[in-house]
Amino acid sequence: MAASAAVGGSQASQPEVSAQGPALDKAATAAHLKAALSRPDNRAGAEELRALLERFCAAVRAYDPAALCGLVWTANFVAYRCRTCGISPCMSLCAECFHQGDHTGHDFNMFRSQAGGACDCGDSNVMRESGFCKRHQIKSSSNIPCVPKDLLMMSEFVLPRFIFCLIQYLREGYNEPAADVPSEKDLNKVLQLLEPQISFLEDLTKMGGAMRSVLTQVLTNQQNYKDLTSGLGENSCAKKSHEKYLIALKSSGLTYPEDKLVYGMQDPSAASSTLAVQGFASGTGALGQVDSSDENSAGKCVDQSIMDVLKHKSFLEELLFWTIKYEFPQKMVTFLLNMLPDQEYKVAFTKTFVQHYAFIMKTLKKSHESDTMSNRIVHISVQLFSNEELARQVTEECQLLDIMVTVLLYMMESCLIKSELQDEENSLHVVVNCGEALLKNNTYWPLVSDFINILSHQSVAKRFLEDHGLLVTWMNFVSFFQGMNLNKRELNEHVEFESQTYYAAFAAELEACAQPMWGLLSHCKVRETQEYTRNVVRYCLEPAPNQVTFHLPLHRYYAMFVSKAVKCQELDLDSVLPDQEMLMKLMIHPLQIQASLAEIHSNMWVRNGLQIKGQAMTYVQSHFCNSMIDPDIYLLQVCASRLDPDYFISSVFERFKVVDLLTMASQHQNTVLDAEHERSMLEGALTFLVILLSLRLHLGMSDDEILRAEMVAQLCMNDRTHSSLLDLISFKNGIVPGSYSFESVLSAVADFKAPVFEPGGSMQQGMYTPKAEVWDQEFDPVMVILRTVYRRDVQSAMDRYTAFLKQSGKFPGNPWPPYKKRTPLHPSYKGLMRLLHCKTLHIVLFTLLYKILMDHQNLSEHVLCMVLYLIELGLENSTEDELDEEASVGGPERCHDSWFPGTNLVSNMRHFINYVRVRVPETAPEVKRDSPASTSSDSLGSLQNSGTAQVFSLVAERRKKFQEIINRSSSEANQVVRPKTSSKWSAPGSAPQLTTAILEIKESILSLLIKLHHKLSGKQNSFYPPWLDDIEVLIQPEIPKYNHGDGITAVERILLKAALQSRMNKRIIEEICRKVTPPVPPKKITSAEKKTLDKEERRQKARERQQKLLAEFASRQKSFMETAMDVDSPENDIPMEITTAEPPVSEAVYDCVICGQSGPSSEDRPTGLVVLLQASSVLGQCRDNVEPKKLPITEEEQIYPWDTCAAVHDVRLSLLQRYFKDSSCLLAVSVGWEGGVYVQTCGHTLHIDCHKSYMESLRNDQVLQGFSVDKGEFTCPLCRQFANSVLPCYPGSNVEKNLWQRPSNKSVQDLIKEVEELQGRPGAFPVSIRSETNLSKEMESVMKDIKNATQKKYRDYSKTPGSPDNDFLFMYSVARTNLELELIHRGGNLCLGGASTAGKRSCLNQLFHVLALHMRLYTIDSEYNPWKKLTHLVEDRNHFTCIVKVLFTLLYTQALAALSVKCSEEDRSAWKHIGALKKSTCDAEKSYEVLLSFVISELSKGKLYHEEGTQEYAMVSPIAWSPESMEKYLQDFCLPFLRITSLLQHHLFGEDLPSCQEEEEFSVLASCLGLLPAFYQTEHPFISASCLDWPVPAFDIITQWCLEIKSFTERHVEQGKALLIQESRWKLPHLLQLPENYNTIFQYYHRKTCSVCTKVPKDPAVCLVCGTFVCLKGLCCKQQSYCECVLHSQNCGAGTGIFLLINASVIIIIRGHRFCLWGSVYLDAHGEEDRDLRRGKPLYICKERYKVLEQQWISHTFDHINKRWGPHYNGL
Repeated sequence: MAASAAVGGSQASQPEVSAQGPALDKAATAAHLKAALSRPDNRAGAEELRALLERFCAAVRAYDPAALCGLVWTANFVAYRCRTCGISPCMSLCAECFHQGDHTGHDFNMFRSQAGGACDCGDSNVMRESGFCKRHQIKSSSNIPCVPKDLLMMSEFVLPRFIFCLIQYLREGYNEPAADVPSEKDLNKVLQLLEPQISFLEDLTKMGGAMRSVLTQVLTNQQNYKDLTSGLGENSCAKKSHEKYLIALKSSGLTYPEDKLVYGMQDPSAASSTLAVQGFASGTGALGQVDSSDENSAGKCVDQSIMDVLKHKSFLEELLFWTIKYEFPQKMVTFLLNMLPDQEYKVAFTKTFVQHYAFIMKTLKKSHESDTMSNRIVHISVQLFSNEELARQVTEECQLLDIMVTVLLYMMESCLIKSELQDEENSLHVVVNCGEALLKNNTYWPLVSDFINILSHQSVAKRFLEDHGLLVTWMNFVSFFQGMNLNKRELNEHVEFESQTYYAAFAAELEACAQPMWGLLSHCKVRETQEYTRNVVRYCLEPAPNQVTFHLPLHRYYAMFVSKAVKCQELDLDSVLPDQEMLMKLMIHPLQIQASLAEIHSNMWVRNGLQIKGQAMTYVQSHFCNSMIDPDIYLLQVCASRLDPDYFISSVFERFKVVDLLTMASQHQNTVLDAEHERSMLEGALTFLVILLSLRLHLGMSDDEILRAEMVAQLCMNDRTHSSLLDLISFKNGIVPGSYSFESVLSAVADFKAPVFEPGGSMQQGMYTPKAEVWDQEFDPVMVILRTVYRRDVQSAMDRYTAFLKQSGKFPGNPWPPYKKRTPLHPSYKGLMRLLHCKTLHIVLFTLLYKILMDHQNLSEHVLCMVLYLIELGLENSTEDELDEEASVGGPERCHDSWFPGTNLVSNMRHFINYVRVRVPETAPEVKRDSPASTSSDSLGSLQNSGTAQVFSLVAERRKKFQEIINRSSSEANQVVRPKTSSKWSAPGSAPQLTTAILEIKESILSLLIKLHHKLSGKQNSFYPPWLDDIEVLIQPEIPKYNHGDGITAVERILLKAALQSRMNKRIIEEICRKVTPPVPPKKITSAEKKTLDKEERRQKARERQQKLLAEFASRQKSFMETAMDVDSPENDIPMEITTAEPPVSEAVYDCVICGQSGPSSEDRPTGLVVLLQASSVLGQCRDNVEPKKLPITEEEQIYPWDTCAAVHDVRLSLLQRYFKDSSCLLAVSVGWEGGVYVQTCGHTLHIDCHKSYMESLRNDQVLQGFSVDKGEFTCPLCRQFANSVLPCYPGSNVEKNLWQRPSNKSVQDLIKEVEELQGRPGAFPVSIRSETNLSKEMESVMKDIKNATQKKYRDYSKTPGSPDNDFLFMYSVARTNLELELIHRGGNLCLGGASTAGKRSCLNQLFHVLALHMRLYTIDSEYNPWKKLTHLVEDRNHFTCIVKVLFTLLYTQALAALSVKCSEEDRSAWKHIGALKKSTCDAEKSYEVLLSFVISELSKGKLYHEEGTQEYAMVSPIAWSPESMEKYLQDFCLPFLRITSLLQHHLFGEDLPSCQEEEEFSVLASCLGLLPAFYQTEHPFISASCLDWPVPAFDIITQWCLEIKSFTERHVEQGKALLIQESRWKLPHLLQLPENYNTIFQYYHRKTCSVCTKVPKDPAVCLVCGTFVCLKGLCCKQQSYCECVLHSQNCGAGTGIFLLINASVIIIIRGHRFCLWGSVYLDAHGEEDRDLRRGKPLYICKERYKVLEQQWISHTFDHINKRWGPHYNGL
């Protein structure tokens, strides 16, 4: 620390520049400070020093010319990347620069930095200037004054010493780690000690450009370094540190090169040279061993000096050396990067970095923390190598490319093993071992990522491609991956251990081989591909049987460069291809992979475990396909176009192991394949041929056509979101994501489906779906098969295609994959089509058609489909013109030579083949000699004239071809040799008991096709040539009716095309059709075949049965869903299921959903409703103002909760409790606003004893459930709705319908007496309910559940704990809460009327029974008995009406009193006067003027109207009250009461509510409640007072009431007013209003600090109900094991919390002890969520989704609609 103080002191000893005092001042200041600091109490001195330092910093900052931002950040920082402005793909901006620049409409995204980075704003090498922010646009160095010399003089003097001091510390602190113990702890200790020094340096860099340039001078000055560090002179300390430095160098395997002569001249004492020599020797020794281990290794060409020579000439170089030694401490990295805005430093540092590159990678390889270290290395290198100018400079001056390739080789050399792809001539091939940590942990990625980064620069790539030596080294490197991770097929046992190394292998090939290749290809202008050919050829080894490797990077390099050469540079293909023999070798490996894919899908590799399937899937997966399967198929296409077609076709069938299957005989022996795999392998072989012949990705499609084809294939499999499309379509040919072509192609082929909501509440994303014309014309099954990872995707595409055809009426049945026209071939590849016109293929097609027609086993519709596809491809691509048809037939003798006369498919199609000689097992039916006379046409007996019979053997053909090609001299290489058919040949190693039989066939391909048509259509002679009716058919070939259809359509289309191509074919087709075709002979079926057939048939039947059952089950389920499940749409008015449509007096009958019995609920065996009890604070969130609250997004905006309903009621209760007796207070209010218990049901009932056994079974069920059975939670056995209790149904009728039919003629006074008597009785329950019946027990237990559903603080409001009044209050409030919530669900008023909107799901009636039972246990404090216990089930409707009338009079008087307080003094006197005049009229008691005037006169006797505080209660408007406004006020005051009472009446007596307009709601409800006399006329304006019905003279009772208020206000005027005026109109509850753009929320909250620990939380969240900022999972805010979100959910929502997770844009719901991810209400421009902000695209609010969220909150349906719940264990 002394050093830093010294620097501080020395720097501070210069006051500000402006004080141009003589040197005296400085000296004096210095002396003064020195004295001040040397005192024991030196705080004052330290303060002065700090002030001076700050002045100095300000002075230096004034000279900051930096036009770059250069802000350095570490991992997890949120930054931006704009592709529109970026020149380099790695460009990034800090948030501040991004928001200050103009990027509207650009393709940008926000991202979380993985490794750290720096802001590029202002750097025109990396980004376009148009994207610079306002600060960095204009800064140019011209207008900044020059830095005065003396300002920084001292810094220049002190800094070298300071940095040297730092280096000495680093040298001293470093100890070589022992062999096994990592010394990270020691290193960290040293670093902690040096923390202040490094921070000081970092602060200096922040002083701006002037200081940075001083630092650059110091760091790069070689003289300074030499003077200070050479370790010479007397200073023993320095000597020692120098020695430590040399030891560190040596132990790193590095040498310190010293040329003695040169050194001698400069410096006589060459003390350290001996060390150097030893070091050199040991270094080379170590490397020498590497070489000797493998003679053929590329070790020889590694330039030794690159790997182990380092010479440090400046502080910068040694600082970097120690930074590497200490494994890149974050502080050091930040300091080194902070200096980058200084251009001179940037160049020097880049060179230093390159110089140490090999050393960095060595250290990385050894490191234990390779992940952290990799990130920090890339943090540095990406800043240096993204800049093309810089990259070019170091490539030229420091051999960057040589260094990189050498280091890559060096890294991989440690992982090599002998290749097991054995070959006699070349057993020296080595490959990397994928199990090594280096590959498994991806340790090589920083290196590869740098390499890819520099190859993205045109100038660097060009240099690389021109340097022959480099290419050879690079190909050596790539060859290490050739054939890695070899798989051997397990034939007997299942593998014991499934290795997962294949991940490493695929990653290595993609990153280390393919990505640099794409980088090079993108710059490839002119290119000799010979180099690749030579290398590929070197490592082409013949694979052994049952072996496969998916890794052939050399083949793929070769393929892609050939493709590029032909496509872009228009080279002649033959000039870059090797000879035929070579091509034969080349094609083996890729072909082996294709065959193995088929084997893997046929389950032949099942004993190798799942990982082999994983490899097959990865090989074709979207990120790998363009670097793996596409080049492989292209290479095979190239080979096929140049090799002999017969040879190629036979190789394919041989590799796929289906040669033996291709026989005319009905039975055969396959020596290499089990029977059960034959079918799928044959399908595989044919599908491969179809793909090979119809894929045009590299054979002439333009980039846009490729993009379109890829997109159509992906969309046909499934509708896709925009982001998944971007992800699936690997951007090969330089198409950048979001680029113009992507968007334009997307809009051309797809329609956007906006995100919709399914009724289940599941959130849909915005999807793209193919347009109709795409299905019609562009659906390409071949491309789909090539691109599917899962087989089911092909099926999905076909299903969607079928649905489209059905819907558009194009084809009703099950269609076959359509045949799609192909883009024309590039001329270089025309040879590929010869495959379609070779006899071998025609023989195979003929054989397969015949076998399908004869129903031989192991053939499927898929085989037929592919056969027809190949025939059609051949017809589309027929080469020779057949004008001279008749002549070309020649004499009949031509046909004896082989099966077909020529090679053209068009003519071969009509060639009749009469006899075929086949080798068959002796058991085969063909061998039986006792056949009928050979004349009969159906006989397959052997015929005498065997001379003419055709024999064909694929394998023999292929052997012969191979010999021919090899023996042939190169001059005649291009002549195609016609095959001679060997007549007798048997497969090697085949079983001996084969015998020869001759079959009579007499068919041609055309006749087979026509018979197939008959077979497929199931009708005789079904094919009739269409051109006989309509000659037009032949002129216009494209007929839409043939585009889509099944096999029949395909056959018709092929026959039509055949007829079109040649007159001869047309004639023959007509002839065949004329002959009446005899039926296909019934086969003689052997018993073995019969067995397999039966098996098949049985399977088929079972399948059909299963389908039928499933369908039936599904339809049942559907009908059940329609009737029973009404969870999703609360709007449906489904009448109550519980009520039965019998006469009203009968008992209600309930169905038990568990035991299925129905019957009434009895006391001994009660039935109950399945209910969910939950505490709710939704009511408490009502506010009194219309303006919705917004989520705060600045410091100024805050939300205060005092205007919520809950807060107002709380204040009210505490006010009452202050001044009145507790028991009377508790009877006067309701408390369920916060934490009230809401009861809801799905409407299903069960016996309570059945329920108990159901719960028992759930308890024993081990399956992981989303709910806790111990807490009584379960799901309804019928509809699976979540529930946690059972509400017993009271025996008897459902509603008290029978009690209210007769109108009452008793007077109110009589009724009042009756009500009072009722109160005296212990309860309105029939006495028959004994207290110990099952029913009453269940009612007790459900009451317990209700109490436990909410927290204690929401139950206890009494000052004396456990008082009965408190329980009474709680129970009354439960009823009130449920009524209030129902009112809210109805939209806050009862205008809609009708049954309860919750329809069958209302359980209030049962709830009232339970509450009533408990009410009778409490006798109310008699002194304050308001003679009403509303929740009694009133015996008689008249009593109910009576209570309502009495209460209404009280309420109305309250309204008048409140109104009088709100009026001004003048208004009051005016009203008092008006009313007094009318007092004598007849209906004075029903006139509000009279009553108001009376109330005013009574209350004015007290102090209530005294002026001091009335202002705040007075109406804001100075206008006097008009009669209309008063009437409205009175009605609004009373309406809530009328609404709740009407709902109560509706539930008690079951009558429907009338619907009405909003303005007449009051009168309608009043008459419904019986307040209005029936004869009331509604012509003149309605007056609320007319509903009054005073049981005693109005003025008497009002006087009495006013008296009580007067006596209270005598003492407490203000409180009296506050209690009188209560807000009556609460608005509906809403969630907070969110801003349009998510970025505004994110920018404010993701940096906001936690109020507890003042740190920025890792997972910030915000409550959408009240806007509170909380830490998700934050330990800082944990209280008694509850994390903050859970705590807040209990305080704010009584257990329900809705939180927006800031860093994920997702909403999380907490409900009690469970939580679920709800989804996001912010979607991007394509209607997609961006969970965790991974894509970082701008997000906008989706109002519909937010409304759904709010709806679920208000209706308490989170539990029912969201399915994925899990326990949170209080940890959120």
